[in-house]
Amino acid sequence: MKLQLPCDEVTIRSLKVGDFVELSGRLITGRDSAHHWLIKEMREEVLPMMRGSVIYHVGPVVKKHEDGSYSFVAAGPTTSAREEPYQAEVIGRYGLRGVIGKGGMGPKTLAGLQQYGAVYFHAIGGAAQVLAQSVKRVETVFQLEEFGVPEALWVIQVEDFPVVVTMDSHGGSLHAAVDAASKSQLDALLGLSA
Repeated sequence: MKLQLPCDEVTIRSLKVGDFVELSGRLITGRDSAHHWLIKEMREEVLPMMRGSVIYHVGPVVKKHEDGSYSFVAAGPTTSAREEPYQAEVIGRYGLRGVIGKGGMGPKTLAGLQQYGAVYFHAIGGAAQVLAQSVKRVETVFQLEEFGVPEALWVIQVEDFPVVVTMDSHGGSLHAAVDAASKSQLDALLGLSA
């Protein structure tokens, strides 16, 4: 499925765990420093760019050109779990429709996805240079001097950025299902060795 960003809640709620999606439009990047900054107080300057869009957990490698513009050289996902304490609040406060990262998130974020109508998209780890090819333009950047390149909030335009829905707005979580299946297998193995 191709999905244009920004998008509305109805469209996002139609997505289910396992759906393959190609995103086009505006994304905003954000890691630890960005999430702390976003919840410390309402950031009106980024609100219009975030509403209906997706936040991407990424520490990009960025090239600055002679004319002052930027381009992404590498754009691989980073582990999302460390944003668990903040993600639901950031989604609700800024009207996000999704999160991109790797490894999934926990029950607090899953509840936020259900409440606000958002999804978690899993991006392919280890393909940073390939994913950067989907980044067509850097619109602007926030907090670059304060946070540095990996932690800044980069506002980017992407085309056909490949992701898979692994947590949806209906309470579905591929990550929770894999954890439960793994625990079941481990319990069975431990039972055999006892």
